[in-house]
Parts: sequence; C-alpha cells; structure tokens
Amino acid sequence: MTTVRKNKALGRKPKADPCSHRYAFNLNDTDNAKFLSLFDSSGMNNKAHFITACIFNKPISVVKIDKAAMDYYMRLTTFHSQFRSIGTNYNQITKAIKSAFTEKKALAFLYKLEKATLELVAINQQIIQLTEEFEQKWLQK
Repeated sequence: MTTVRKNKALGRKPKADPCSHRYAFNLNDTDNAKFLSLFDSSGMNNKAHFITACIFNKPISVVKIDKAAMDYYMRLTTFHSQFRSIGTNYNQITKAIKSAFTEKKALAFLYKLEKATLELVAINQQIIQLTEEFEQKWLQK
C-alpha cells in the first residue's frame, strides 16, 4: 500500500533570482598567475564572486599581512606580560624583605632592588623608542 504525502515541501527552496547565465573565458599562463595573485590578495573564498565583483566595480578588500610586524607585535605582547609579572614579583619581594629582615638589611636589599628597577625602566624606554622607530619606518598608515 502506498501513502500519498500532502502539502509537504521537498527539496531546497527555489531562489528568487537564480543565476542561470554562464560565461567562460580562457587565460594564458601570465594572466592566470596575475588573476590568482589578485584573487588570493582579495581574501574571497569564491572565484566567481571575485570575478563579478571586479566586473561590476564592487568594492574588493585586499588584506596584506606583514609577518615582521606581526612577529614584533607578538614578541612585544609577551614582553609586556613578563613586565607585568615582574611588577607582581616586585610587590611580593618588598613584602618579604620587610617582614623577614632587619631594617638595615632590608634597606640594603631595597637599594639593590631599586638599582635593578632603574635598569628595567631604562630598558623599557629603549623598547618604546625602538617601537616608535619601527612604526615610522615599516608600518603604513
């Protein structure tokens, strides 16, 4: 016995404006290489969408990633996190020195800590200067 389905939609819903016209064109090796490099730099996933965007002057976004700038940024970020952990350790050391040593010994250790802190500040100023130079020379605005 067969059953009859009533009012059940089967399959995909039809598009309101389907793309039914197809065009083909051929490229030589140099044009194909140029096309592929433009397509890769656009960041689009579909070549057909890229071609229609080029033909109808739709805006095409080009994404260029500078590996050196990204590497510098990542290293600077890790350095910043290390710098913050040094600040935390600094607070812990001062509390430990205050509670564990006599006043004379504590002052001697704090003097050494102060010298190391001044060296760290100088290094931080050099990093800021190098970052500004890097931004001026290599990063486009």
